[in-house]
Amino acid sequence: MRNASIRPSNVRNALNLHSRVFRNGRLIGNPAARAQIAAAAALAGWHGASSGWWQHAGGGYGWVGPLFWPFAYNDLYDYTIWGDGLGFWGYGYPDIYAGIFGPYGYDGLATYAPQRGRGRRHARGVALDQLCGSDRREIVGLPIDQIAEAVQPTEAQGASLDVLGNASIDAAGMIRASCPTQVAATAPGRLAAMQLRIEAMEKAVDLVQPALERFYGSLTDEQKARFNALAEDQRRATASGSAGASLIQNCGAPVAPDWPGADLEARLHPNDTQRAALQVLQDTSDKVSASLKAACQPGEVMTPPARMAAVRKRLEIMLDGVKSVRAALEDFYGTLNDEQKAQFEAIGPRRTS
Repeated sequence: MRNASIRPSNVRNALNLHSRVFRNGRLIGNPAARAQIAAAAALAGWHGASSGWWQHAGGGYGWVGPLFWPFAYNDLYDYTIWGDGLGFWGYGYPDIYAGIFGPYGYDGLATYAPQRGRGRRHARGVALDQLCGSDRREIVGLPIDQIAEAVQPTEAQGASLDVLGNASIDAAGMIRASCPTQVAATAPGRLAAMQLRIEAMEKAVDLVQPALERFYGSLTDEQKARFNALAEDQRRATASGSAGASLIQNCGAPVAPDWPGADLEARLHPNDTQRAALQVLQDTSDKVSASLKAACQPGEVMTPPARMAAVRKRLEIMLDGVKSVRAALEDFYGTLNDEQKAQFEAIGPRRTS
């Protein structure tokens, strides 16, 4: 996104776009439309900014204020059903890094903080619940009507498809419920919120995955071919025939900014104990970064159940990484005094690249 500035009106316009461009649970122009919406919301209040250092390669953002992974469920099923994984596979270690060194200062987070006024709760600027997913049944969950149109299910298969549809709606609700109700102003709080979000995504996949496998397993070979063709049709429609290579590049190539060792030393003046804990944190982060890059092998996965299995595996690796880094971060953070904590939290918002 290349706007000269991101004003509240831009955010409202983007969110209005979000409400208009859903069709059977899928965003028209995905992933570009969602990237535009997330970028506008992520940069709310950043006057004069056209990008942020925590931006994804595809133009979206892993963090929008206190929210990690906007449009999470859409990204899950866009890859599962349509084979469009640029949104899902864009998440990785740089988002963990952005959780440690959060880009938002107090004033920036205030844009997203819920505020009570005259007995009613409303948002100041950015409505996070709109980025967390709609609660309207007609636009949540998997595109059941399009799947049914493609495979022409028998009565028994239709009942199985209904079960899948209901599971997908319940799963979307699980992820929606993980939307933060308050901002996390500290690094440990951000990683805790990140962990809860990924755990909710895992539970959602665990709910949908067996229903998807049962429905797919009930299809004839011809029906499976028509179901699988939905992704190929989408690929042709968006002229992304090299999607497999793009996904590998999207989740394997991006790197986080350099570890701010000089800033940490200058701002914290750590003692030996703190320096040792910081080294453990950095070493743990490096290992998690390498692990996530090594596990970035989406390739050309041809069936919806196989893609959902790949999603589940990726979330598992992400969650393990977040837990490891969070434990090391909490150990380090616990050694800091209040002034050092304030200095640590100031590093991220002041980064320019």
